Amino acid sequence: MEKTIMSFLSLTLLFIFFFLSSTLVMVESEKLFNVQSYGAKPDGSTDSTKAFIAAWGDACDSDAPATMYIPAGRFSLGKLEFLGPCKNAIEVSIDGTLLAPSDYSAIGDENVWILFEHVDGVRVSGGVLDGRGSGLWSCKSSGKNCPEGVTSLKFFNSNNIEINGLASEDSQKFHIDINNCRNVKLQNVKVSASGDSPNTDGIHVGESTGVTILNSKIGTGDDCVSVGPGTTNLWVENVACGPGHGISIGSLGKDDNEAGVQNVTVKTTTFSGTRNGLRIKTWGKPSSCFAKNILFQHSVMTNVENPIVIDQNYCPDGEDCPGQQSGVEISDVTYQDIHGSSATEVAVKFDCSKSTPCTGIELEDVKLTYNNKPAESSCSNAAGSASGVLKPLSCL
Repeated sequence: MEKTIMSFLSLTLLFIFFFLSSTLVMVESEKLFNVQSYGAKPDGSTDSTKAFIAAWGDACDSDAPATMYIPAGRFSLGKLEFLGPCKNAIEVSIDGTLLAPSDYSAIGDENVWILFEHVDGVRVSGGVLDGRGSGLWSCKSSGKNCPEGVTSLKFFNSNNIEINGLASEDSQKFHIDINNCRNVKLQNVKVSASGDSPNTDGIHVGESTGVTILNSKIGTGDDCVSVGPGTTNLWVENVACGPGHGISIGSLGKDDNEAGVQNVTVKTTTFSGTRNGLRIKTWGKPSSCFAKNILFQHSVMTNVENPIVIDQNYCPDGEDCPGQQSGVEISDVTYQDIHGSSATEVAVKFDCSKSTPCTGIELEDVKLTYNNKPAESSCSNAAGSASGVLKPLSCL
């Protein structure tokens, strides 16, 4: 018996030894690159752009998985380009706030403030991006000649990306843009900007596949989530939107040969005081583009102007499309368990193309009120089916 106990203790100690040894090896193999070691100063005024780029360069060149660390404080930064490919996976761990230049014209024509390009296996966690966009918004509202503005964060031509716990405030233009990427997960993201800030989409996805957006809160001046051409296999779940223009597929069909959008799921979402809820928007002009296999499920609307809307007559400023018909083919779109209140009498509006009607539209358990009474629905060139409790009654 004593021999058995001793053997057991020996095996246990041996296991602990190997576990600790492997843990130490793992910790030693991971490399940390602190931006302050490269001269970055968290004082909110010193330009730390070069320090960030240098830290990224060493992390990207690391033979072991690396962490680029941004400690607490406020770091003033110009345009940042984090370019790959890199030798290993990199975590960008942010405890502080990254500040765009206080003078919006310093980067206003650069298109993107913080760019990740040709990277694989990058994880951005925590932190705040402060785009300081209010000055540019004021310039635009005044009618003066202003820069276009920059997207705060963009991933381009990249794979296997994760963004977790990041907050984006007052972006000059789009907050987060995922473009030409595969396998991207965004979760616990918080976006905030004034409800009248122009073109400040919260999260934009285009030409990408396998993107997931989870457990996020978005309040901004444009679409909370916008879905551009070439997006496939998109999953959006547990997102709160407001203020903003809702969750929008489109606009699609601006160019004749745009790639289509398919396999999109948007579920368990809330909309509070937004201009739209669930929207599909296409240009009123010929196109070979399409939107198909789309599921909108479990949404709550509170005082939303257009809770459910398909608009195939989008023609801003009446340029290049007056009097034309949209060629974008919209099919197999399902709305399940959508309820709440509309700020306008027509809560369900399908304004589809006469030349390319919407087909396969399904409504199931849609309950929307206007002034505590059943709202109305409106259909043009739309075909499909309806089931369950429907208020307003289906016009399909």
